[in-house]
Amino acid sequence: MDSYDRDEESPAERIDRNWEELLQELRVAQTGVQILTGFLLTLPLQPTFPKLTGSERWSYVFAITMSIIATCLLIGPVAMHRALFRRRRKETLVEVGHRVASLGLGFLAAAIIGVVDLTFSIVFDGLVGAMAAALGLAMFLGVWVVLPLTLRRHLTQPEEAVGGQ
Repeated sequence: MDSYDRDEESPAERIDRNWEELLQELRVAQTGVQILTGFLLTLPLQPTFPKLTGSERWSYVFAITMSIIATCLLIGPVAMHRALFRRRRKETLVEVGHRVASLGLGFLAAAIIGVVDLTFSIVFDGLVGAMAAALGLAMFLGVWVVLPLTLRRHLTQPEEAVGGQ
């Protein structure tokens, strides 16, 4: 749908489109977080798990906690939809679902950073793990926060201010 079509959509059509877009985004994130959480849940069952150092165990606990919270938040809008089904609350569902999904993505990023820290700490040492986690944090902040906010600001300026593009 191009911008002309969106300009002519009704409020109900806009809410339906926003809900469908949110669901598509959630499908991608839900699959990733479920796989990550499932993988993390199996780690304590591995024979080498008892050999982890105290700090490696804390990295694991951090990663699994963040992953479980992310799973809850990223599946949350679906559960909310079930609770609000046929109650004519789709606009509320889109607003709250957007916020819950955004929060879930933040926890997913934290979980991935925790896994990076754990993995690099096991393979190399704690200092390398911390450095890799810091780089991961910078990457997530750059790609998931700074870049979108920069694009939003850039795209909301009048065309003349952006060089007539």
